[in-house]
Amino acid sequence: MTETLPMAGAAANVNLAGLTKNDYRGAPTTLCQGCGHNSISNQIVSALYEMNIVPEDIVKFSGIGCSSKSPTYFLNRSFGFNSLHGRMPSIATGALFADHHLKGIGVSGDGDSASIGMGQFKHIMRRNVNMLYIVENNGVYGLTKGQFSATAEKGLQLKKQGENLYLPVDICMEALASNATFIARSFAGNPKQVKELLKAALAHDGIAVLDIISPCVTFNNQDNAYHSYAWGKDHEEPLHEISYIAPRNEIMLERELEEGGTCEVAMHDGSIIILKNLEKGYDPSSRIEAMRVMEEAQQNNWLVTGLLYLDTRKPTLTEMFDLVDTPLNRLTEVDLRPERAMIDKVNALMF
Repeated sequence: MTETLPMAGAAANVNLAGLTKNDYRGAPTTLCQGCGHNSISNQIVSALYEMNIVPEDIVKFSGIGCSSKSPTYFLNRSFGFNSLHGRMPSIATGALFADHHLKGIGVSGDGDSASIGMGQFKHIMRRNVNMLYIVENNGVYGLTKGQFSATAEKGLQLKKQGENLYLPVDICMEALASNATFIARSFAGNPKQVKELLKAALAHDGIAVLDIISPCVTFNNQDNAYHSYAWGKDHEEPLHEISYIAPRNEIMLERELEEGGTCEVAMHDGSIIILKNLEKGYDPSSRIEAMRVMEEAQQNNWLVTGLLYLDTRKPTLTEMFDLVDTPLNRLTEVDLRPERAMIDKVNALMF
């Protein structure tokens, strides 16, 4: 049997974790060709590979819908849980409370989060669970043949559904109202921005909501539909250019070179987000400014993308409970059993 030797230079494709990009991939997609969800999965693979995150340190969550099939298409080496429709947040909360050393990636959809799962969506926001919460937003229920979702714009015409009579739910506005600590919006047709926002969200401690307009090429891709490729490209209004800089271990200049219109935001792990403002003076740390921008965009039919809001001060769920360093799911019976004196004290109070 002839041994196959590795090609010269193959090691150059290994990241600092000693892994190749293939170590971050999943199963072949079964979604429609051209679906925006596939582009998002590809950017998740690239972001994790470039950030040198070990797949076993990530746990994946999803609910029901086309979007919730996405975790199958990335991170084959990571554990995951495909939950019931709209119930992904409670599953994620329990799992990440049990092992607070893991980082969660939840993939949901506009139906899964903005309709049946709205209550759970709002509670995971206010609890500030440490996870990346992606909403792949296409305005329709693609898995059940294209009914309007709660994010579909009023007046949208679909062949088999007629006209949508209701005002849409804005995922980012709901996240802001629910006190999420990282809120961003992007467009699947802008993969560079998607990847940089994914990196920033993964570096955030707490709940990071990323609403990504992800066109459904089968049921909702008319040129005038707000969730289509054509409309997104024509109406996208980026707030800023965003770059993610990994934790700085190399020798740095004593001061940053001045560059007009840039803002640096320090993350918990020492990484940096650099925002180059396209709209003069936009401050992502201001809730009022975020609400103003989203309201203005809604009134003018703009697809405002970028980092809308960031709060690095609020403690995460597990920090609020001051958990022991050992994950709860690894504590033994000896660790969990109270001392005999404490049991006697409790019994004495009860009887």
